[in-house]
Amino acid sequence: MRIVSLAGGIGGARFLRGLRAAAPDAEITVIGNTGDDITLFGLRVCPDLDTVMYTLGGGINEEQGWGREKESHVVKEELAAYGVEPQWFGLGDRDFATHIVRSQMLEAGYTLSQVTEALCDRWQPGVRLLPMSDDRCETHVVITDEQGRRAVHFQEWWVRLRASVPAESIALVGADTASPAPGVLAAIEAADFVILPPSNPVVSIGTILQIPGIREALAGKTVVGVSPIIGGAPVRGMADACLTAIGVETSAQAVLSLYGSDLLDGWLVAPEDSSVALEGVRVEPRPLLMSDPDATAELARAALTLAQELSR
Repeated sequence: MRIVSLAGGIGGARFLRGLRAAAPDAEITVIGNTGDDITLFGLRVCPDLDTVMYTLGGGINEEQGWGREKESHVVKEELAAYGVEPQWFGLGDRDFATHIVRSQMLEAGYTLSQVTEALCDRWQPGVRLLPMSDDRCETHVVITDEQGRRAVHFQEWWVRLRASVPAESIALVGADTASPAPGVLAAIEAADFVILPPSNPVVSIGTILQIPGIREALAGKTVVGVSPIIGGAPVRGMADACLTAIGVETSAQAVLSLYGSDLLDGWLVAPEDSSVALEGVRVEPRPLLMSDPDATAELARAALTLAQELSR
């Protein structure tokens, strides 16, 4: 069984852990969002790729859902003592090592795909992890605050401002000239089906779909998605702020319509959203909360079962 999954950060990573448990013998290729990537302290940071790698490799801080377990923050404290900005983005000491290795390899001329493969050699995540593109793409958000109307990096809006300032627009800078990373389109072509985890539909899944060629490649595949919205609220995080920015209601129905029947064949929703419908898409209610490993594996198993039925 060959499965492709598009994934963002915490929710995507946890779902993938359940998917790996539900299909232990499958070949799973994960296309990771890199729109959240940012350069800090001269280092290239890829939050979503690292969250997937750490989660599946057994090194994640389970309570946070991001960053390393047993982390310390001596370097962060020393940077703050020097007054170095930004101080709102907290990198741990163990995490710094990953970013140093990545930045050194990029500076030496390796592509992000090659760097990600090298990092995964240590973590052995049990999946093939590919960035959506080797080209530099960054999500920026237009806001108006006490400094006036300006564009800020997504991470500043998400982490420093906690999305408290309404986003007037969200743009993936560089997407128009980017290409899918090597292996992305071939993996989609070879896949038996594609699973979209309950990742942010705007700045995770939506970002990956903006890379030219990816959405078109998915059009010929059986694609099943898991709703990131339960009863009108995000399962985790601030996806509602992102949906509001693009004029979309925070509901399982609205996200289904956003993806569209040209992309999706199946859509899993929570029992309270069982009235959701879209012509051409098979909608099934299932418990969506990934409350523990067993529940997560059961959710992944439901997505797999639906995909297998639809692919016949």
